[in-house]
Amino acid sequence: MSKNAATEKLAPNHHQLTEEQRQLVDRIMAFTKQQLTTKQTPAVFTITGDCGTGKSVILSQLFYELQQAAHATEPPLAQMQNYFLVNHPEVLKVYKEMAETEAHVLKKNFLRPTSFINQMQKQHQQADVVVIDEAHLLLSQPDHYNNFYGQNQLEEILKVSRVVICVFDFHQVIQTKNYWDENLLQRIVAPYKHESYHLTHQFRMTASPALIDWIDAFSRGKLQPLPKTARAHYDFRIYADAESMRRAIVTRNQAVGLSRIVATTGYPSTLDGGKHYINETGGFRMPWDQYNYTATPWAEIPATINEVGSIYTCQGFDLNYVGLILSPLLYLDQTDQRIKVDLSKKTNNEMLKRRKDITDPQLFTQMQHQIILNSVNVLLKRGIHGAYLYAHDPALQQALLTSYQKIQ
Repeated sequence: MSKNAATEKLAPNHHQLTEEQRQLVDRIMAFTKQQLTTKQTPAVFTITGDCGTGKSVILSQLFYELQQAAHATEPPLAQMQNYFLVNHPEVLKVYKEMAETEAHVLKKNFLRPTSFINQMQKQHQQADVVVIDEAHLLLSQPDHYNNFYGQNQLEEILKVSRVVICVFDFHQVIQTKNYWDENLLQRIVAPYKHESYHLTHQFRMTASPALIDWIDAFSRGKLQPLPKTARAHYDFRIYADAESMRRAIVTRNQAVGLSRIVATTGYPSTLDGGKHYINETGGFRMPWDQYNYTATPWAEIPATINEVGSIYTCQGFDLNYVGLILSPLLYLDQTDQRIKVDLSKKTNNEMLKRRKDITDPQLFTQMQHQIILNSVNVLLKRGIHGAYLYAHDPALQQALLTSYQKIQ
């Protein structure tokens, strides 16, 4: 894959939609035309699906077609003012880069949600069609640090839009300030005309369905025996030490590119501009990813082979091979053989920050645990051709190795 692999994946001229994807784009276009014609707005269309089910590809194609229609003469889509929103700064870079190559798709069409909301409110404007990728990253509480003073970003977007099309994956919720579940989404869209569609087919990983199921169970805390097909058409490995895994990822990166080491939170790190190292078995010592001030996504910068990626730099991106370190936060409870979260070892307070609207301590603790497990799911599914895994917790590591040896 080339340096601009992420852009090529999303650019409409570089992919061919499946029949299901084509039908879904056509259905959303028809939904949009109907709502704009009948003026039953605001209206909402939601797409749900797990990591790798092609959600972003569909949105990219959809927005391209909306922009072509906006520059034509046929109503009701002609002369529409459309926007594409994404709350992930690294993913936003990809979309802006793509905009340079597509007719009528401009960089100014792509915004962070807060920028869009503030712009519309300040100018007393209403957008026609708003497409939101990674909508599970929308803020669901005020965040003054990010200049958002409302209660929920989706609610605010609906107030200044005629039609909203958004993607949700509840298994990719990775911060309490962005916490979403199905009940919250349904409550917000209930007053409006609403349609939805659920995607199930896995496009990113070449792994067997049985291994995908194993990863899904693993990210829910269930440690099951590895399926016999874990390595069928997919390079899945468990490593006894982190340094051996790092060397294997470097070798893969030299051969095919876009191969990176990533880790779950649970190692010391602060936003002070300095380097904060992860030290693990086998002499492993690497710094966390640095804030990326460039226009190039973190995963596509060659030098980041010498950094450990986080959920903040890797969510939403395809890698050829991923090597995941499970931090001290995650451990195997040998009484019930479940993977659990030790919150006493948390190092990212912002990720698990308390919410004033959730007063039940037990409920909030469950939310924090699920957010950490969600991050495992997201990071482990980054690799198209392979995923390598190492766990800091000795009991979990031994259980993984024992299961792995049985399928060798």
